[in-house]
Amino acid sequence: MNKQDKDPPGPLVSRAYCTTSEAARLLGISVRAAQLWSERGILEGWKTRGGHRRISRVSVERNLAAAADAGGVQTGGARDALTILVVEDEPALLRLYEREMRKWPMQPKVVTARNGIEALVKLGMARPDLLVADLHMPDMDGFRMLEVLRGMPELQGMTTIVVSGLPPEQIAARGAPLVGIPILPKPIPFERLRDIATVLADRKARDLPG
Repeated sequence: MNKQDKDPPGPLVSRAYCTTSEAARLLGISVRAAQLWSERGILEGWKTRGGHRRISRVSVERNLAAAADAGGVQTGGARDALTILVVEDEPALLRLYEREMRKWPMQPKVVTARNGIEALVKLGMARPDLLVADLHMPDMDGFRMLEVLRGMPELQGMTTIVVSGLPPEQIAARGAPLVGIPILPKPIPFERLRDIATVLADRKARDLPG
């Protein structure tokens, strides 16, 4: 490490930046995910002359605040319950998701986010079993979010479902990030989603120790 690259002494709170590992720990994501977020502009950062990545602390705090503003909603579910992250920008639809999913027999934990940026933070924190995502959203849409997720190996075991009201031809025109992902049309097909969640909950129960 070059002399100019060394971190000054003192606690993290006294610095205007984080190392990649510090940012990952604060956000609850892997170091690799933090690197990807930096490369793709989700986290603002730079590299020192010695090639060490530095992440703006303001950028980290902004992403944490976005997650907090979304309410960090988790409803229902026991400790080992199926966890579902729903990404949808319309508040009325988010409430509908929560209300309907709360009735399901497996009593899932339901986490919500209003756009792709909030979702990426929630994904690192909640590590959901099932992601249900809209595509047309502000700030970061579902296409960009799913593109970022392809570079996060720790989430490869997660099941992803898209529920969108966009016309099929519009989805096909930007469909590269959706390869291999089921696309269900709106209105929200709760019965189909429940069937998928039931299979995942049964699989998770079988995989639990003891």
